[in-house]
Amino acid sequence: MKLKISVILFISFFCLSIFSQKAGVIRGIIYEKENGEPSFGTNVKIKGTGTGASTDLNGFYQISKVTPGLITLEISNIEFKTIEFEVEVKPGRIVTKNFYMEENTEILNEFEISAEAKERKTDVKMSVIKATPKDFAHVVAIGGEPDFAQYLQTAPGVITTGDQGGQMYIRGGSPIQNKVLLDGMTVYNPFHSIGFFSVFDTDIIRSADIYTGGFGAEYGGRISSIMDISSKDGNKKHFSGKLSINPFGSKLMIEGPLKKLTDEGGSTMSYVFSGKTSYLETTSKILYSYIDTAGLPFNYTDLYGKVSINGSNGSKVNFFGFNYKDQVRYKAVSNLNWNASGGGTNFMLVPSGSPVLIMGKFNVSDYEISLAEKDPLTGEELSPRSSKINGFNMGFDFKYFF
Repeated sequence: MKLKISVILFISFFCLSIFSQKAGVIRGIIYEKENGEPSFGTNVKIKGTGTGASTDLNGFYQISKVTPGLITLEISNIEFKTIEFEVEVKPGRIVTKNFYMEENTEILNEFEISAEAKERKTDVKMSVIKATPKDFAHVVAIGGEPDFAQYLQTAPGVITTGDQGGQMYIRGGSPIQNKVLLDGMTVYNPFHSIGFFSVFDTDIIRSADIYTGGFGAEYGGRISSIMDISSKDGNKKHFSGKLSINPFGSKLMIEGPLKKLTDEGGSTMSYVFSGKTSYLETTSKILYSYIDTAGLPFNYTDLYGKVSINGSNGSKVNFFGFNYKDQVRYKAVSNLNWNASGGGTNFMLVPSGSPVLIMGKFNVSDYEISLAEKDPLTGEELSPRSSKINGFNMGFDFKYFF
């Protein structure tokens, strides 16, 4: 009996080996031509067949078991012009093709949305909200600027509180049971003391995955919800920026190439920087003088920076860091301050001669809160109290495409 099983397994692996040697592989990265950002959710398929793949968050796609010969790839996305490109696939060889998609200016009367049946079989998709800056812009914003915190308040099962922390209660869990990640870094307090704003600048967010249940072991350490936010790499073709001012505060975002993307492709280097600050303590004296002429005691400053290095074959490495500060000053009573900071790197390697994708990350983050009080009777300053937490994340992800 054991001999029969061994023979069957040997024949199976032998046949698989022969098939693998005959079949070819097509893979690469899909970019947006305007700024060089990876295009997420773009469909790449072999024309005339049902064989294809969708790009991931890094714009990566791979189609395995491709019959050798001359084929036509069809790259399509509702926001961009469709590309058709002929590729010659050789037996047992890996073909790497990167594409740059132009924005679609045509007006469509109707379109169809279909889910990936294969993905539904392997991934748990219940209680998952996928959001982009376009989704944030659909929510009525306080101060005229879309914000992640205000968008989150519209999600099912989310209850928010305001003063001193802007806490989020999701599906009945306490705030400390929520885990918030920015490019893999843990942000321990992602909401400002006013409660209306988050520490994230929506202009640098590429996507946000909100898991209110059914998340895997990779998101260990929390039991209520996971908010996994990814930032964009920065414009790889030209310098750009944005300055906005509203009654609550102002922000500045700049991005551009350190090594410009050419029409022929090749390696690139880009950066993105964002800064936000609040002057509510000053403007509230005018806007809310009918409530209190002393104004509101809230202030914050948010800084984030990222440098992205991209290889010609799709490999890339990112370096990033953040610093978020909040200050609440109750005059003649107490000063409450908290400071969050962190930094790290992540990478994606696409070996040219192997059907494997290697990804990794390493980052550290820190959070400290301090309280300075005065004796209500004598007015003397008491000894300040503080609390601190820090940690690090490290991980590797290997994907082998059979």
